[in-house]
Amino acid sequence: MSSHPPPLLIVEDDPALCAYLAAALGAQGYAVQKAHDRTSALSVFATPDAPEIVLLDLGLPPQASTMAEGLQLLDELLQLAPATKIIVLTGQDEQAAAHEAIRHGAFDFLVKPVALAAIMQAITRAALFVREEGRMASAGEARLNLFARLHEGPVEAAAAAEEQLIRRVLAETGWNIAEAARRLGVARENVYYYLNKYG
Repeated sequence: MSSHPPPLLIVEDDPALCAYLAAALGAQGYAVQKAHDRTSALSVFATPDAPEIVLLDLGLPPQASTMAEGLQLLDELLQLAPATKIIVLTGQDEQAAAHEAIRHGAFDFLVKPVALAAIMQAITRAALFVREEGRMASAGEARLNLFARLHEGPVEAAAAAEEQLIRRVLAETGWNIAEAARRLGVARENVYYYLNKYG
């Protein structure tokens, strides 16, 4: 595995804060990309060098006073790249934002105003997870993060784990069906079945 810091995306609608964070992280060796809204963040993930860590402000336009846009982006990014480590930043109600961020799959959570040192610590932790999960993937293992409603029972939880595993392997293989099937130990037809099942 590479010892270089993983690529990183900052999604922040305050241009001054975004530029400051990008400069500070760039000085630490991170290849930083910037986005100021959900659309521009998603376009970054359409490139070959998609970020492995995202620093995400939940309050994004056009609904900067709510968490809705940020949470929708969090969901979409994890659908596109399930292994991405998303660190949420918010200046909104701490308890509600923390609950929603964790529920939606955030890796970490920081409340504004936050010191640069705390951001760096969170990113360092995320980079460690990226590196170690990469080693696990090379050994044929995957770490899944599962959110399950207990009252729905084990069948629904199993389906959620299945979907997450399929999405992760497809993302890691660049949607190469044959390679995904090989890694999963199933026939290609099974992968097509999962694609139809989960969209």
